[in-house]
Amino acid sequence: MSSSVLRAGAQRSDGSLVGDERPTAPGDSVGDGLRRVAIVSLGCSRNDVDSEELAGRLQANGWQLVAEPADADVAVVNTCGFVEQAKKDSIDTILALHDLKGSARTSAVVAVGCLAERYGRELADELPEADAVLGFDSYTEMSAQLRGILEGERPVAHVPRDRRTLLPIAPSARPVAAAQLAVPGHGGGAGGFPAGGASVLRARLDNRPWAPLKIASGCDRRCAFCAIPAFRGSFVSRHPDEVLAEARWLADQGVREVLLVSENSTSYGKDLGDLRLLDRLLPQLASVDGLDVVRVSYLQPAEMRPDLIDVMTSTPKVAPYFDLSFQHASGPLLRRMRRFGDRESFLRLIETIRDRVPQAGIRCNVIVGFPGESQADVEQLCGFIADAGLDAIGVFGYSDEDGTEAEGLDGHLPQEVIDERVERISDLVEAAVAARAADRVGDQVSVLIESEDADAEGLMGRALHQGPEVDGTCLIVAPEDSAYAVGHVVSGVVVDSDGVDLVVRADATVPA
Repeated sequence: MSSSVLRAGAQRSDGSLVGDERPTAPGDSVGDGLRRVAIVSLGCSRNDVDSEELAGRLQANGWQLVAEPADADVAVVNTCGFVEQAKKDSIDTILALHDLKGSARTSAVVAVGCLAERYGRELADELPEADAVLGFDSYTEMSAQLRGILEGERPVAHVPRDRRTLLPIAPSARPVAAAQLAVPGHGGGAGGFPAGGASVLRARLDNRPWAPLKIASGCDRRCAFCAIPAFRGSFVSRHPDEVLAEARWLADQGVREVLLVSENSTSYGKDLGDLRLLDRLLPQLASVDGLDVVRVSYLQPAEMRPDLIDVMTSTPKVAPYFDLSFQHASGPLLRRMRRFGDRESFLRLIETIRDRVPQAGIRCNVIVGFPGESQADVEQLCGFIADAGLDAIGVFGYSDEDGTEAEGLDGHLPQEVIDERVERISDLVEAAVAARAADRVGDQVSVLIESEDADAEGLMGRALHQGPEVDGTCLIVAPEDSAYAVGHVVSGVVVDSDGVDLVVRADATVPA
């Protein structure tokens, strides 16, 4: 870990780098005796699910959840350990919360999540500001762990291991074994539910009208650049009954849209003996009272099936939205990444989707500067971006990840070359997605209202082709004296665009 975390350059308030020797400051007393905990969730929507499951566990064991770490006895940081910037953000957050000690109620700062699971003891040694570094196996006993920390205990730091070794190689043999493991976000796992707890082990940490819903964890793919399978483990599906129960619970909490998350949603059901399980689950989720939108994320292009495309484009309330993990468009470079596909096959997949629903939303991420990437590879990617008509594209410059195959490959590019290519691709992406948004002017859309925007003097939301937080927004121009409010789904016409964002004139009808 040292090479990654120190390279991130996170700094303490005194200017020293993480990794420098520095004694840990003593924490304050608990105070009035009430156990209060704040959970700070960083990273992706999958982490948000894990945070809310932790919140449910702690609440069921008598903890009071508070929004502000300064109001809590313990601040639990659910870290992200995926890419360099995410690691830095996690460390910076822990350092900032540590600085609250002595000036606020906060007595302890605890690191959990992917960075803690991935690096464990190394992170604890380099970051004594964290009062504990706890891995996934600690989640079922988190209440007892936090109580001990407040009483002055310093738990032994988590020792990382390759979590792929914890489950059988054969997917069909995993369900029984997985029931004995801690699998964050699966609503129970080893240790089950707290005594007297509800059938859904989760507590909401926000009041957004949408929420992520985990359908699986882990990944069996071996992409050369990705460390996730090693610390998240092999692929494990949640049983459909558990997913449906949690969807109903979310709807009862006021959620109007659920975002299905996993490391690979197209593999859902393979360990349960049914690769078409997602095809049947989607209509069942769409029939849950109170839900207006069901959205699927994290789809692998190589695993997309015609039947799944048909369900996603024809089922009422299922958003025709395709979050496809292309990563690049050059066939030879993708093979070097241990990926499938190429520019032509990706364009055919996009055409298949758009033949069914011309206005379907399609997004992807791409990695620029992978070891061995040639100028010809870059030109393939540029041509793909120009031809694909995608709604959103995330652009990431390659950086080594500890323990991955790509770290040891030849052909590493100078950082200045990677930066130049990222800038070029980002400029192309900005123009391409803005053009796609402009093409939507005149379209009829449905928009989930998410917030009020005082500066824009209007309501903000997302259309069906826009995923939460990453794909642009809609400014809603509503009729005077309308009853529109956060959580309503309104229909309207796109009247303008600004980059990926749209302006929608809402119909003068009663909102759903």
